Amino acid sequence: MIRTAELYDLSHTAARPLLEKTEYPWEALAGIGDLILALGPALPAEEYDHPAEDVWIAKDATVFATAYIKGPCIIGHGTEVRQCAFIRGNALVGEHCVVGNSTELKNVILFDNVQVPHYNYVGDSILGYKAHMGAASLTSNVKSDKALVVIHNGGEDIPTGRKKVGAMIGDRVEVGCGSVLNPGTVVGPDSNIYPLSSVRGVVPANSIFKAQDNVVPKGRM
Repeated sequence: MIRTAELYDLSHTAARPLLEKTEYPWEALAGIGDLILALGPALPAEEYDHPAEDVWIAKDATVFATAYIKGPCIIGHGTEVRQCAFIRGNALVGEHCVVGNSTELKNVILFDNVQVPHYNYVGDSILGYKAHMGAASLTSNVKSDKALVVIHNGGEDIPTGRKKVGAMIGDRVEVGCGSVLNPGTVVGPDSNIYPLSSVRGVVPANSIFKAQDNVVPKGRM
């Protein structure tokens, strides 16, 4: 379960026009900025402010004064961007999301109702509907040897052709506090990651990740 249609319900994101063209979600990473620049000017002025070049923020979003937002960026309805959040550009943030204190975003798609509320780094990643990252959990998006990222799916290796790929996190995934999602991690929908985990490769849907060699289906102890 690593294909876009298997990981995500695209009715919960403005990125649908981009994602529905892909077989694998990481194929969309190169197009996030261009998508935002296409969507932004068409957003209704009565619903969205345009406070800076290539930045559009829903009027009913809450953005604290100490947050930094660089375009291209769209912040959706009802979203909260808290103190000292650092949005570095190419960030499509959905509706009713939480981007927390000292959280950093770069080249990301956050579906609606995503929460990255405390000290998170999310780069070159896609987080599905109602995904939640616990405090101080992060996506690592560059390998230590700077080689191109490969998705390891059991015995199958899928080249991404990209130096930077973080995590593709499916709908309703819970990531425990302090966890690291290594470059090219894919987490299937409705799965849970134990706190303080180091995750790599593919975590199946409806699973509990306890350790790299201990991933069990939900409902089984």
